[in-house]
Amino acid sequence: MGKGRLEAFSDGVIAIIITIMVLELKVPHGSSPEALAPLLPVLLSYVLSFVYVGIYWNNHHHMLAVSGRVSGGALWANLHLLFWLSLFPFATAWMGENHFAAAPTAAYGVVLLMAAIAYWLLQRTLIGVQGADSVLLRAIGSDWKGKLSPVLYALGIVSTLWAAWIAQALYAAVAVMWLVPDRRIEGIVGDDQNA
Repeated sequence: MGKGRLEAFSDGVIAIIITIMVLELKVPHGSSPEALAPLLPVLLSYVLSFVYVGIYWNNHHHMLAVSGRVSGGALWANLHLLFWLSLFPFATAWMGENHFAAAPTAAYGVVLLMAAIAYWLLQRTLIGVQGADSVLLRAIGSDWKGKLSPVLYALGIVSTLWAAWIAQALYAAVAVMWLVPDRRIEGIVGDDQNA
């Protein structure tokens, strides 16, 4: 089956996720810069989650760009991913409102970890639909970022037992790692078009 409906639905859900997250930001009571200080943890949580949702949206777009068709299994795998992404607003708000306390920071890490696993499952499902000649399979190669990310999330979750700031640093590091432009899929698509 075609992928257009899956793309449109996913884009809509991701747009709603971002909207819900921004609606959680409260206006400070006061006009001075000092009035922003108590809201800084909430704002920082929002920025981190916005970056993560943006990374997932971008990579989801690239992944579907090289997938000619999808299966029923891919539809369910995509819903599984969207489920975990839909928990970002809750996890973001809980972590920010509680000033990066250990339990909310660990819960945020669980959501990150599960979203990474769900993305991997969707990726594997789409590769299975495409078969041995999958452009996506060639494009992801060894996928070192995809393998390292869940390990760092798990380390972050465990590190909240000692210091939540270690987890936050790990979560931010993974986001920065994914922000570095990755031209694997664009390179493969360009090579295929030039052939």
